[in-house]
Amino acid sequence: MPVPEQIKLLRSRGMVIEDEAKASEYLQRIGYYRLSAYWHPMRARAASGEALDTFVAGTTFKEATDLYTFDGRLRLIMLDALERLEVSLRTEIALTLGQHGPKAHRDLEHLGPSFAKPRQRGGVTLHREWLARLDQRAGVSKDRFAEHFRTKYPNDDMPVWIAVELLDFGPLSYLLSGMRNTHLAQIGSSYGSVKPNFLRSWARSLAFTRNVCAHHSRLWNKPLVNQPKISGRGIPKELSHLTARDHAGKRLYSISCVCRYMLIAANPRTSWKDRFVSHIATFPSSPRLSLASAGFPNDWLENELWM
Repeated sequence: MPVPEQIKLLRSRGMVIEDEAKASEYLQRIGYYRLSAYWHPMRARAASGEALDTFVAGTTFKEATDLYTFDGRLRLIMLDALERLEVSLRTEIALTLGQHGPKAHRDLEHLGPSFAKPRQRGGVTLHREWLARLDQRAGVSKDRFAEHFRTKYPNDDMPVWIAVELLDFGPLSYLLSGMRNTHLAQIGSSYGSVKPNFLRSWARSLAFTRNVCAHHSRLWNKPLVNQPKISGRGIPKELSHLTARDHAGKRLYSISCVCRYMLIAANPRTSWKDRFVSHIATFPSSPRLSLASAGFPNDWLENELWM
């Protein structure tokens, strides 16, 4: 559909477009479909709660683009935290498994029973599948350290402290899920005594969030497919306020709390918390938008985690 027709359609559904030239620029540069995720919260609702094609009275195109801009900066701030945690977890894994030898990550003797399970009947084990992906990366990586290792040791496998540098959050969280509880407890102690079941869950959720950010998808109120575990025995007291909210674990607020909690130990001098809080303060002001839809409680800044 041509951009002029898109504008006509939006207006017919009740959206106020004051600056047609600027709206045309956004639709041409960003696209109708991508922007639609940001005006979705402003659509009218049926009595059943189903979203209608029309917009709530007073909805403006600028509200959607302001939210789009807010979300773009939010992703960059979250990526900063996720990068720090990814590097930190790589190091913790290398130190923990490295105690058992340079190739401990290749030996099921040093890993948990879940990694010995086949993905399907008669298939390869989860560990073997993970190793195959690691070895494929090791064989083609253009990183200088990988090329140097292949040149110097052409018939050898990388030791764990080198291999972890090839892992981004996805395969890193996969390895964590296959480690022994004793090793996960050792790693968790570096982040304020995080229990193994929480660490496994948080790593999966961090990996999902990282993928959302890296692929420029909407983040601010996106449901987390891999929700972080935020309840149960052993939940850190700084995160216990999350359990009182029905959907707190499904949205941005929960994973931002996990990032903040882990960064306190992983990078205590970082100013990430201040930058995050400052940015959330710029959330577009509109009666049609609310931080609550991203899981933020009204009194979130009063929690000791954010003080």
